[in-house]
Amino acid sequence: MHESTLARQVLETVLQRSMAEGASRVRVVRGWVAETESLSADSLSFHFTAHARGTSAEGARLLLDLIHVEARCRTCGRTYAPEHHLLLCPGCGSTEGEQLGQTGLAITSIEVE
Repeated sequence: MHESTLARQVLETVLQRSMAEGASRVRVVRGWVAETESLSADSLSFHFTAHARGTSAEGARLLLDLIHVEARCRTCGRTYAPEHHLLLCPGCGSTEGEQLGQTGLAITSIEVE
């Protein structure tokens, strides 16, 4: 998914949540993105800022941590860091890997006024 579209969806979710809490301003949005998603945290933040103009989140910072996700080869059992998001075992060459840990993007907290 393109960063602009995803940033807009994050903003919409944040705005809905902040309105439900009766907040007047969103100050900081924290979360994480898994490196397996081929997304740039900087690009997501840039697009979030652009989409937030004219909303209660204008000026809010989107702070995303990049989390590393390892994989385990189902053939030889080796644990490794996938390269370029491919589950190709560097030990035996198998493509039968499973990702360990969470993938995707998550918002963990929203600071509001």
